[in-house]
Amino acid sequence: MSKDSNVSMQNIYQLDGKVPILKSIPFGLQHVLAMFVANLTPITIIAGAASPSLAPGQLAMLLQNAMFVAGIATMIQLFPVWRIGAKLPIVMGVSFTFVTILCTIGANYGYPAVVGAVMIGGLFEGTLGLLAKYWKRFISPIVAATVVTSIGFSLFTVGARSFGGGYAEDFGSISNLLIASATLIVCILWTIFAKGYLKQLSVLAGLIAGYILSIFAGKVDLSTIFSGGLIALPHLLLFKPEFHLGAILSICIIFLVSAAETIGDTSAMVAGGLKREITEKEISGSLACDGYASSISSLFGCPPITSFSQNVGLIAMTKVVNRYTIATGAAAMLLAGLLPPVGNFFASLPQCVLGGCTIMMFGTIVVSGMQMIAACGFTQRNMTIAALSLAVGIGFTTASEIEIWKSFPEMVQMVFGANVVAVVFVVAFVLNLVLPKDMELKQEV
Repeated sequence: MSKDSNVSMQNIYQLDGKVPILKSIPFGLQHVLAMFVANLTPITIIAGAASPSLAPGQLAMLLQNAMFVAGIATMIQLFPVWRIGAKLPIVMGVSFTFVTILCTIGANYGYPAVVGAVMIGGLFEGTLGLLAKYWKRFISPIVAATVVTSIGFSLFTVGARSFGGGYAEDFGSISNLLIASATLIVCILWTIFAKGYLKQLSVLAGLIAGYILSIFAGKVDLSTIFSGGLIALPHLLLFKPEFHLGAILSICIIFLVSAAETIGDTSAMVAGGLKREITEKEISGSLACDGYASSISSLFGCPPITSFSQNVGLIAMTKVVNRYTIATGAAAMLLAGLLPPVGNFFASLPQCVLGGCTIMMFGTIVVSGMQMIAACGFTQRNMTIAALSLAVGIGFTTASEIEIWKSFPEMVQMVFGANVVAVVFVVAFVLNLVLPKDMELKQEV
């Protein structure tokens, strides 16, 4: 490899800087493969809960639209429009955070009410983001660090579920566990033996190896890849929005939770990938994109769009932060929304393969959160905020203890009952407001 080529490949570790397009594509594809299945699953769940049920053709259109709007939102994060976007390598996708509340709205009011609520809620969060300078000071570094840590913990069960095969009937089968383990081993071996920048393609190597194993194991139906034609334009306004005050108010509350997750994701990416603290402008831009992109998503009939923690973990692990490199992944998402065979190929990736690659990435997010907590300093005040918020957040949302919320109103149960990040954020936020700034000084007296 020439000296100039070596220099250009070092740019993958720089936010800005030119990288040869053909050498950028594998890194972009790595990001798409890491989030593809998770981007589509929420729509399937929400559509299934809607009353009346959606027709199979409508669901197929929504799944196609989901990749297209994820590509648009990611491009806006990478290359901001006015003040919308953070100019950071944040990969966007359909959020799991809204699944419970949107299932309830869909069941009670129908899918058009889901679309209407997402449209208004997105405008709410987007505007909140543009006004970040007025409230950012209330989100101290220790609050953001604790939220990042909780995001990692919340993803452990997601990684374990994927490792076992997802929600398929053969969850936990020997074949799923063997394929997931083989995928993980390939990722680790690639990291050990690959040279130079190729080390950062360990996830892609694992995904390819796992996919090939899955084909031989009969877990991939290749005949579905070319179903649905070669080209299909995204479908705008599949559903005429309906607006119900109760649905709008409830989803706005969840958008606040999503905003906390986005702050955590963006802070973790900046800390782990760029080795610095996040700026107010970056928080404002990322939240504005989060919200307004969600409103755009509603026009395509899709749930809200948000930053993907899977990809934050991937960046923390590889340190590849180049915007132009990540943009090749966004372009692949746009193609997946326009070319059904591309989307079908990504969608055919078995969950066990994804689990083998992502389980370590999720642990990386926790480690990033711990590093952020350490950077804040282990003062008595910071330790109290982190320890109590994590203890309450993780303890009170564990599946075996979820009944602890049964005495609260249904709305509170929906927002906090199984949402680690929401509980951690609220507890950390309140403690940061009420605890004295000079706790150590008072102890010395």
